[in-house]
Amino acid sequence: MRRRDIVLGICSTAVLPLAARAQVGRVPVVALVFGVTPLAELLGPEPAQPLVRAFLRGLKDHGWVEGRNIVVERRSAEGDPSRALPIFTELAAMGVDVIVHTWTQFLYDAAQKAAKNIPTVVAFNNDPVAAGIVASLARPGGNITGLSYLNGAGIGAKRLQLLREVVPGMARVAFIGAPDSMELAKAAAAAANILPVFAPVERPEQFAGAFAAIVREKADALFINNGPVNYVNGKRIADFALERLLPTICNERKIVDDGGLMAYGVSSNGIYYKLAEVADKILKGAKPAELPLEQPTKFEFVINLNTAKALGLTIPHLLLAQADELIE
Repeated sequence: MRRRDIVLGICSTAVLPLAARAQVGRVPVVALVFGVTPLAELLGPEPAQPLVRAFLRGLKDHGWVEGRNIVVERRSAEGDPSRALPIFTELAAMGVDVIVHTWTQFLYDAAQKAAKNIPTVVAFNNDPVAAGIVASLARPGGNITGLSYLNGAGIGAKRLQLLREVVPGMARVAFIGAPDSMELAKAAAAAANILPVFAPVERPEQFAGAFAAIVREKADALFINNGPVNYVNGKRIADFALERLLPTICNERKIVDDGGLMAYGVSSNGIYYKLAEVADKILKGAKPAELPLEQPTKFEFVINLNTAKALGLTIPHLLLAQADELIE
């Protein structure tokens, strides 16, 4: 057979309908969907977005090599909720085997409307049991499983305690993030006996108003909630906090690299590596309804000493000793 015929045969197979592809050795298709991250950062064999690189590495370590025995369809709503439903409608029409998506309410709503019969793996920033998304962590039920960032009030209170050790006299803490994260923020503030200032942000254009509210309410420190909007705009938030001399605490190491003061939480890269492991189990026959929704057991504590110096803060020696990493 001529080389041209071989190439044409491969191309023809790639565009066959799902049922037809199954007859010729169908390659599984996994969809990776982000809510805010620019699509350009998701594309290519070495994408700019480290979470995608971690996911692809996780697939590879479980035997799935993109371009060889699996297809990874990458999509992003790029912060526009109106794009979510067309994305999941398209993926459902393609017959993808597994959908993996970041947690935002609009992605979840669109996925359940357009692709509720497709096995779905989610990186949760909220409590999926309390939100009624899954029946239990041990047996989720339905078509959804995944991993949680474990953002309960206890973890939030722990972050506030770390802030208090750096700023002993703080009384008002601003919480910035998606509206659906504010209930946990409220609980964390109550547990730590802190007066909260809420600055909800769903889209990048809302940061200006949120920053103005934080200044107006004279917050003593800034608690950066988990979520894709904050992840993508971490440097913008860190720059604002530094300009207003606000110490910050967050879950995400990346924001500390961007200039935030401290992070206490799980590695997002590690979460996305594990999401690939869950997708692998589904591809090999496991049902999402029976796959326990995993919670992290390892947390890292990172302090940016350059930011501490710029804020005029002295980090207590005991806190320095507790840190997993010090950025200098």
